[in-house]
Amino acid sequence: MASPSPSPLPPFADQHIWDSLKRAIAHSSGFQRWQLEHHSQLEALTLDQQVSHYLRQTLETLAY
Repeated sequence: MASPSPSPLPPFADQHIWDSLKRAIAHSSGFQRWQLEHHSQLEALTLDQQVSHYLRQTLETLAY
């Protein structure tokens, strides 16, 4: 028997979750160190974009 799929979150809930997650990541020491190491590449990016790049790079590193 298949397990029931989770009910979808309303769009505002998704944004609220992302905003909370983004703030938590932005305050982490790992993210702040990563920002310092990549400062010249990040100057024109928004915090959303920076966090997305950080998460992508972190996951790629873990997958390696």
